[in-house]
Amino acid sequence: MLEIFQDFESALGGAKLSPIVLITPGLAAIVVGLFLWLAGSGFRRPLVALLGLIVGGICAFILTGRNAIYTAASASVAALIAAILQRVFIAILAGGLAAIIGFAVLAGPYVETADETTPAAAPEASEQSSTVSIHQSIETVKAHTVELANKIKQLCSQMPVYRWVIIAVLAVVFMALGFWLWRFASALCFATFGTTLIFSGMTLLLFYKGSAPISKICNKAPFHQAVFVAMTAFGTFEQLLIFGRAKAETVSKKQAQKSEQKAERTKHGWRNR
Repeated sequence: MLEIFQDFESALGGAKLSPIVLITPGLAAIVVGLFLWLAGSGFRRPLVALLGLIVGGICAFILTGRNAIYTAASASVAALIAAILQRVFIAILAGGLAAIIGFAVLAGPYVETADETTPAAAPEASEQSSTVSIHQSIETVKAHTVELANKIKQLCSQMPVYRWVIIAVLAVVFMALGFWLWRFASALCFATFGTTLIFSGMTLLLFYKGSAPISKICNKAPFHQAVFVAMTAFGTFEQLLIFGRAKAETVSKKQAQKSEQKAERTKHGWRNR
């Protein structure tokens, strides 16, 4: 699956993009990723609402043909539902995460045929400047992003039905597990998203340095996969340990306060007799 992104890297390799287009989102992705990786569960409700806003907005943007009003309305409704029904939304996130991972694994054999699509024409850079402007850089990235999206669509159309059935079963199983083990599922989702953002941010920064990071990841795929899994596992259990213990202490304090209040009422009532 990474081969498609490797083609994306190769397509942009000749374009001398503006540093702002790569460095700014790269640093932002690393900062947000570190926050989600280590502390996502501590801010579950606002983060779930934000994820609902983003996911709802993206889905509405695609399904409604880029209608801004419907997109904004759908994103707001999705954020409200996600904030109220945290457990359900986290289960959906767990199922979606399982589906994405399943797709990345099962789509591997069909990547080569998807690579045969005709490349999109990117805006030409000025010969007089070593680096193109911010606008030209954004247009170049958008052009190749459209090409990448077309390759993924073609890849989806080439996959047989039985592989989609496997992906659907994975999604349903993880949705069920995410609903019953929702605290663990939320920590896992935040840790996974955080790790993904950290990897993405580092990739953008290394891409700006011209070191072809995606190609290096492909060449040492088992190593980087092990690092990704280890980081995700660490973030998951760290959040469960810290925020799970804080939650347990809060519940214990509330129960102790209720017991004291009940004892005081009982003692006061006995004296009034």
